[in-house]
Amino acid sequence: MSPDEKEKLVRHRDSTPQAIALRLRAARQITGLNQKDFAAAAGVAQTTYNSQEVKGSPSIKVMAHLYRDHRVDFNFLLYGDYNQLPGDVQSALFAALSSAKPDPDAPAN
Repeated sequence: MSPDEKEKLVRHRDSTPQAIALRLRAARQITGLNQKDFAAAAGVAQTTYNSQEVKGSPSIKVMAHLYRDHRVDFNFLLYGDYNQLPGDVQSALFAALSSAKPDPDAPAN
């Protein structure tokens, strides 16, 4: 996959709630956990986490959990910056994003 294709897939530099929600879902998916189990692992209520994932507004607690336990940092979640992520994490995220349903609110390129 070319760098341009990767940037488009992660919606690089797109900090809209829709883009953040897409990246947050992908990050949770690579953990192998459903929302309920992920929320418990992150120390938040399932309804709280669900709201964060839907609205594209992850809490510091959720971002800290993703960084500490899954090596996904806030730069990826909030801005789509992926270069600083370990190669295996990048690969897993690109796979999760590739299989994501198209976002009707995504800007057309």
